Amino acid sequence: MIKTFRAPFRQRIFNALLRLLTSIGIPLGPFYLLTVRGRKTGKSYTLPVVIIAWNGKRWLVSPYGAVSWVQNARAAGEITLTHGRTHERLSIREVSSEESAPILKDYVTRFPIVRRYFDATPQSELATFVSEASRHPVFQLMEQAGSRTQPQKKEAECILPRLREVELGP
Repeated sequence: MIKTFRAPFRQRIFNALLRLLTSIGIPLGPFYLLTVRGRKTGKSYTLPVVIIAWNGKRWLVSPYGAVSWVQNARAAGEITLTHGRTHERLSIREVSSEESAPILKDYVTRFPIVRRYFDATPQSELATFVSEASRHPVFQLMEQAGSRTQPQKKEAECILPRLREVELGP
């Protein structure tokens, strides 16, 4: 039987540390900060997630089921991702069970820590992941025009490359 998700204390501490480091501009591997608007309150909620690239597209997987952020994202239809100092506002599309099966299989293979929340194993057939898909929503991430923002460079950072070009020029 699969476990239902309740974040243990150590994971809540880890999530807080990830939020802190990412918010000051330090990108940490595959971790992004997901910000989504609450469906009832309109308040923004932020939590760490892992984004995977598969088949030339980016995907957001909820290994813990239809938790609050999933319901909020469904209602909003868009999310904001932060990685280091880069922010992206993205549209989302929840995919069908058949479309999400290979993505879920890849996710379970890459991230063994979430396997206890799945009945399927990395060796399972895709049909097993099709049946799992209703319990583990998968969203395709789609860029919106002008959605990526990066911090402005300080004036000194802008001038130094030009000075080097002058010094190193022919």
